[in-house]
Amino acid sequence: MKKVVFILLVALVFNACSSSSDDGSDLPAGGKDDFKRGDLLVNVADNIIIPAYEDLSSKLDDFEVEKNKFVATPSEANLVTLREKWLSAYKVWQSVELFNIGKAEEINYGFQMNIYPTTVEDIESNVASGTYDLTHPNNNDAVGFPALDYLLNGVADTDAEIVAKYTNTTSGAGYKTYLSDLVNQMNTLTDTVLNDWKNGFRDTFVASTENTATSSFNKLANDFVFYFEKGLRANKVGIPAGVFSTDPLPTKVEAFYNNDVSKELLVEALSSVKDFFNGNAYNATTSGLGFSDYLDYLNNITKGEDLKTIINTGIDTANATTLNLNASLSKQVETDNVKMTEAYDTLQKVVVLIKVDMLQAFSVSVDYTDADGD
Repeated sequence: MKKVVFILLVALVFNACSSSSDDGSDLPAGGKDDFKRGDLLVNVADNIIIPAYEDLSSKLDDFEVEKNKFVATPSEANLVTLREKWLSAYKVWQSVELFNIGKAEEINYGFQMNIYPTTVEDIESNVASGTYDLTHPNNNDAVGFPALDYLLNGVADTDAEIVAKYTNTTSGAGYKTYLSDLVNQMNTLTDTVLNDWKNGFRDTFVASTENTATSSFNKLANDFVFYFEKGLRANKVGIPAGVFSTDPLPTKVEAFYNNDVSKELLVEALSSVKDFFNGNAYNATTSGLGFSDYLDYLNNITKGEDLKTIINTGIDTANATTLNLNASLSKQVETDNVKMTEAYDTLQKVVVLIKVDMLQAFSVSVDYTDADGD
């Protein structure tokens, strides 16, 4: 009898060991997980991340050209054109922000590009003093797209008055210099990250296919979830809607001073995360391996839930709810905040799907602290 029990125990131990991958992660019941993570990483790097950074770099170059024209000749016409270039670059940023990996993480790129709301007092103090270190963490809320939003839309009430700020004989030079310094910094930072991708990091990234806390795939999965949960759901919708505070906070929307593009930026962000999830190439009609394909593969092994379809449906539902919002999310908060909280709820459902169900399917652990209890 003891011999039979021993044989059974050995069989159980052997079965448990055979259901794990070489790196110790759990395998799906019914088969070995030999999904080609390397091919997924190649698609993400070559067809999504690098092209998006290249486009952002190009858009910032265009913005810099128009900035130079405006600084040389401040006029309402040049201001309007400069705003158009700002928005064009800001929309591309929505496809870049989630990739906080490699050099971007090392230099805190995102913190220097899109911390909002911007702090007007810090901007005005920097302009007045003419002495500042834009890379210092204390200036994270006084640089990037939000600071440009203030300088192009918020320093005065009308276009004529804004132009007057830049032509003022006393303070105009300070505003021109600060505007130039901001654009130059954003260009330099973006080129630094892009050059790193194209000169070594891309190869390191695609080669890191193992299932460890520091591997490319695991960090990429966590970046995707973190961005959707914090950068998109919380920052763009939840915080302005007052989900995390006693009262709504309409001034905390993205691009507050422009005040009619915050929904447009949100829609761009949702589109970019869906394209990334499905492995769709940036600004192209082609597609390769993405997280959705990995989930599809795992579903074929486990015969479990079709998470690929469920997540895509969730994103589509969130997008449909978002499209019903006012072009100005701050106005939406002030006039009918229920629609904002409804949009937040649809986004939250996606968070649960990707943070719990998707990461569990991938055998990837969350690598960041959940501060808001979700």
